[in-house]
Amino acid sequence: MKKLFILGVCLIACVIIIGFIFLDVNQQTHSDKQQHTKQTGHAKFVSNQTPTLFLHGYSGSANSVKFMVNEAKDKGVTKNIIKAYVSQDGEVQLKGKWAKDAINPIVQIELENNKQGYFDVNAKWIKNVLTSLQNEYNIKNFNFVGHSMGNLSFATYMLTYGDDQSLPKLNKQVNIAGTFNGVLNMNENVNEISVDANGKPSRMNPPYPELRKLKEIYKGKRIEVLNIYGDLKDGTHSDGRVSNSSSKSLKYLLGNSPKSYRESKYEGHNAQHSQLHENSEVADEIIKFLWER
Repeated sequence: MKKLFILGVCLIACVIIIGFIFLDVNQQTHSDKQQHTKQTGHAKFVSNQTPTLFLHGYSGSANSVKFMVNEAKDKGVTKNIIKAYVSQDGEVQLKGKWAKDAINPIVQIELENNKQGYFDVNAKWIKNVLTSLQNEYNIKNFNFVGHSMGNLSFATYMLTYGDDQSLPKLNKQVNIAGTFNGVLNMNENVNEISVDANGKPSRMNPPYPELRKLKEIYKGKRIEVLNIYGDLKDGTHSDGRVSNSSSKSLKYLLGNSPKSYRESKYEGHNAQHSQLHENSEVADEIIKFLWER
């Protein structure tokens, strides 16, 4: 009987020890998985070679989009970032190179003539950047992020070259503080123009009427669009430079043609025109929209 008792105690002790070992192994495995996810950084992001182009606005530079780009890099979206410098005569110089197997590469466009007011010229410069990337990296698709006037320049690019089958195809587009139907104190006064539920403005400033052809260009291309704008909440219904109605009028230009269209409004001091591209919440939303699985 005594021997059976001792044997029973030993068996129980063995079961307990094995249980602790199993628990420890499980915990270690879970810890290793967490550490692996932390180290890889981009586990929750898509993994492809589609580049994302960032373009500044009027009088801006590559520094204008630097915060958003760095946020993407720090969160593990990509390790490959280059600059595309466009000279006064439209010549493109790619500064830096991305690896042959680059994941989610980013291109910061910088226009030497950053006060160019002719949108057709800006559109041609964007095309030059894309053809340079096409020749250097054989890209087939791209995403685009623009701030302020960069959006109107890109809208003109799509109007002019959007149906050109020889050029890379647009996948996703992010507009920040877009000046689609005017700029305050230039061709629009505070609270002068409104938009209806479809984004149609009560008055159309040039070149807005011409841009209405975008609806046909976007149709069937399965392009996803995110439209971000800011409201200072000071009664101007603007970000201080661009009215909300001007930014929101993109909706009427595109109609139901995109695969998806979403507007995102930010409020307060950090929603000021130039603060939007320095806003961590804006950066997080862009990262999620462009790259999150």
